[in-house]
Amino acid sequence: MGLVFKHVTAFLGSILLGLYIVPVMIRAAKKLRFLDVPDGKIKTHKAPVPNLGGLALYITFITILALIYPFGSELLWFILGTTLLLLVGLVDDFNALTPLQKIGGQIVAVSCFLKGGVALKSQFFDTYTNLFASGFWILSVINAFNLVDVMDGLSGVLALVSALSFCIIALILEKYLVSLLLTILIGALIAFLFYNRPPAKIYLGDAGSLFVGGFIAAMPLLFSWTHILHDYRAMPGFAFGNVILEIAISAIVPILIVGIPLLEVALLIIIRKYKGIPFYSGSPHHFAIYLQNKGYSVKQVLFFSIAISSILSSLGLLFMFGIISFLMLCVGVLGLFLAFVLTVFL
Repeated sequence: MGLVFKHVTAFLGSILLGLYIVPVMIRAAKKLRFLDVPDGKIKTHKAPVPNLGGLALYITFITILALIYPFGSELLWFILGTTLLLLVGLVDDFNALTPLQKIGGQIVAVSCFLKGGVALKSQFFDTYTNLFASGFWILSVINAFNLVDVMDGLSGVLALVSALSFCIIALILEKYLVSLLLTILIGALIAFLFYNRPPAKIYLGDAGSLFVGGFIAAMPLLFSWTHILHDYRAMPGFAFGNVILEIAISAIVPILIVGIPLLEVALLIIIRKYKGIPFYSGSPHHFAIYLQNKGYSVKQVLFFSIAISSILSSLGLLFMFGIISFLMLCVGVLGLFLAFVLTVFL
């Protein structure tokens, strides 16, 4: 099966299967009373909404994966890790986990990723440094997508932008197995967002946001950034040496691609610390809620988030492939950050 045909089949197959699976999960959630009930604080939707979107996304992904993707040991550990995240989220959707239990389950899932070789592959750091940095990165992104999931479609569209960006990198670097994984997820996300767009008929739930977060977090760890360094070492604006160049590419580009969820985490830590609220406690201090309180509609918040996330990802890709300099990157990111903060808080 040719590469193009396989990618197209994966994309269309995941969309079609997702469009079938999601309504099934909506009916199942209503029958089982697996609903997200509004609380008037963070959950401000008008009526209870089915909360099995994560399971629908997972079933779509795993089915197309089984039909198309070649099996390997690295894939096994990746599947185990994402499946554990889904299960931890499902249990937490029943409000059955404490924050400590939830993070403990995430750490077990992250261990699966690391055991399967889904970790930073840098020749400039020792194995333990690579593993620690990789584990910290995965946990951060998992919780970033979990925290940003406070509004119809928000976590899904941000995941879609990130998946598309990593897919572009994988295709350019000829990492076709990675691009195939992402193509399946992209199709499944598109199908899910058809029902998750405002007003949402189904939510991701913690199960879905943890699954998507773990999936996206693993993607940059499947690339060899040392290889990227050797291919793109003659980048404009860099005169710091190869070591700094690799560190910059391997750190900055993934951070920019998932920039909005990570910025959400940083802002929540600062705001909740300032207000004396424990970080792990829920509060209505999310950027999406601030924008809604200023009069933005849900669709306007989504368009704003997609625009900022897309520009950040584009800057990362342009920098990675030597099209813009490090100075131009810094100016662009600083400008976007100021625009984001002023729009949300001013």
